[in-house]
Amino acid sequence: MFDYFYNEIFRSVIIGFGSLFNGIEIHHKDENDSTFSVIKVPLAYGPTQKFLARLKQNPDLNAPVQMTLPRMSFEFTNLAYDSSRKSTQTQTVVYTNPDGTETKKGYLPVPYNMTITLSIYTKLNDDMLQIIEQIVPYFQPGYTLPIKFLGNLNEVINVPVQLDNIDMSDDYEGNFDTRRALIYTITFTAKTYVFGPLKDVSSDIIKKVTVGYVAGSTSGNSYQRDVTYQVTPRAVKDYDGVVATLLAENVDMVETVIDVDDGTKIPEKSYIYIGQEEMYVENVTGNRLSVKRAQDKSPLQNHLLGEKVYTITQADNAQIEVGDNFGFDGNLF
Repeated sequence: MFDYFYNEIFRSVIIGFGSLFNGIEIHHKDENDSTFSVIKVPLAYGPTQKFLARLKQNPDLNAPVQMTLPRMSFEFTNLAYDSSRKSTQTQTVVYTNPDGTETKKGYLPVPYNMTITLSIYTKLNDDMLQIIEQIVPYFQPGYTLPIKFLGNLNEVINVPVQLDNIDMSDDYEGNFDTRRALIYTITFTAKTYVFGPLKDVSSDIIKKVTVGYVAGSTSGNSYQRDVTYQVTPRAVKDYDGVVATLLAENVDMVETVIDVDDGTKIPEKSYIYIGQEEMYVENVTGNRLSVKRAQDKSPLQNHLLGEKVYTITQADNAQIEVGDNFGFDGNLF
């Protein structure tokens, strides 16, 4: 029933998550407020219990070799379907790599929430506070992490990473020689999308067909007739680089009403282009646009506040590239 495929979605999110915390440092200062020591906090993937066991195996403060603190670790702990971001199951999208040499088609990705825990271990309370203050200001309560999915197709998805909870514990038992470990555990939720299998897309366009029809009765007599399809090229992306306005909000993959800085620059019943996604503007109310997403097989994407919004006009139609698989309207004769 199922064919093999592997898009490395979860692996990409885990790697991207870890990259957020691989530059944290601790500075130690003397009585003159001069920095005499800078420690880059090491980060590793693994469960909290593994590092606690390492600490407890040799807790003697006078031992010549022991696990160095501070230290951080993170672990992927849970996966859950997110029905609030559910989209149409049967809608397909097309992904093309930047040089146009590879094009794939598949169904819309499925929304899933990944729970990832970050554990921080320190011996000194001030070390812990320095680390925490370098993390929490970026999560209000979420931080948008752009991650490249689908290999050569370079599909970039903005994955919101939300800070859910912070647990604190002071692991200190035994006599005065026992080593102390402060442990903070921060729980995050990464709202990602899981892509299914992708198939190759043919770029052939049918311009002329032959059909059979019954003339005047249901006698079963059929004839052959050439049908000519006359087309008017229409651009499906921006070519002239003229910015109409900017996005006034972050836009995820399911939103169909978006806010812009100046809605007067966007005509109704027209096409706009944001990132690599083409949209059709059905209605404009003030600075709010009601749109149809991912038009003409353009990739469905997340978009960020302040991103440029282009209108697709006759000027763009005149600059369609030779060989471009453009959208078109036309009539049968």
